[in-house]
Amino acid sequence: MIRIIYFGLLKDLLGLNEEQLAWQGASSDELLNHLRRRGAKWSEHLSEKNIFRLVVNQQIIYEPTFIKPGDEVAILPPVTGG
Repeated sequence: MIRIIYFGLLKDLLGLNEEQLAWQGASSDELLNHLRRRGAKWSEHLSEKNIFRLVVNQQIIYEPTFIKPGDEVAILPPVTGG
């Protein structure tokens, strides 16, 4: 199992604050592809054309990273402000 936390606009658009997901271990890219296969809403909001960051165990990742059972993954949408 991994814990996935959704922040900001993604939380509202996907209708989910967080979830526990059965996960045997694979790359962050594979996790995103798994989530995108949930349907049109997921595919659209987690599209590669959108800007968001993945955080694994409270560390922002900038390249594909192995996610193992027990990890915590946060998905951060872009932040705007001034």
